[in-house]
Amino acid sequence: MAVQEDGAYLDGTYGRGGHGRAVLERLGPEGRLLAIDRDPDAVALARKQLGADPRVRIEQGNFAEMGAVSAKAGFEGRFDGILLDLGVSSPQLDQAHRGFSFLADGPLDMRMDPSQPVSAADWVNSASERELSEIIWRYGEDRYSRRIARAIVASRGQRRIETTARLADVIAGAIPARFREPGKNPATRTFQAIRIHINDELGSLEQGLDASLDLLRGGGRLCVISFHSLEDRMVKRFMRRNASEDEAWRGLPEVPVHARAKLELVGRAIRPGPDEVRRNPRARSAVLRIAERVR
Repeated sequence: MAVQEDGAYLDGTYGRGGHGRAVLERLGPEGRLLAIDRDPDAVALARKQLGADPRVRIEQGNFAEMGAVSAKAGFEGRFDGILLDLGVSSPQLDQAHRGFSFLADGPLDMRMDPSQPVSAADWVNSASERELSEIIWRYGEDRYSRRIARAIVASRGQRRIETTARLADVIAGAIPARFREPGKNPATRTFQAIRIHINDELGSLEQGLDASLDLLRGGGRLCVISFHSLEDRMVKRFMRRNASEDEAWRGLPEVPVHARAKLELVGRAIRPGPDEVRRNPRARSAVLRIAERVR
């Protein structure tokens, strides 16, 4: 992030607050931090941890709407750094009642913002077999998506699927044991796909990345941590695309401002080393990419 003492920073995914607090430790009295999260539990934690600090503003919201959220919070001008830590947070996974994980039985919910109208249970019990299959394949890249979709439809025909354990059992029953990935729960990919769909995570990421270009000042950095290939692919393509001139103007002596590169890539993708993975196994698939707004 290259945090400056008097800079303004946006943490678009507060979660447990580790990143936000690390930024705040590097800020001086004139520095400012805007912490955003879709999850009201994360917002409540942020207010408990940082609410008394005059340098901090805390807002519930989707980072896809970071422009409107930052304006509401009174942040005038642009940011010196924007951080997005994508995907589901540890508290969401660890709390069974949130319905994100198959490791503990709970209501099949998966909404990052519980005020969203459609839960995972609502969608799983109403979507067509074709839609189920397409989403499981598109966002989970599960080659058994059709078998899983067929099993879900058959199971809900007998009784509505309401819990994470029941859905996990249905998925496991659809995949023959000899075809399962060693060391991986057969429900992993389908749960990921449903969560991404319910929360429109890739749509939010696309909007948030675009918004960051307008909100970063020259020299400001965009740092994005992703945890699976679909997210990382989007981030990599976005950064590379905006780190190049518009192809229509490339090579010409005079390139108009709107066609010039908007970003400069900072180093290569950063992945956790063995020590970090041992300390935090959930970091094993993390990829951090950094780009700097061209001045």
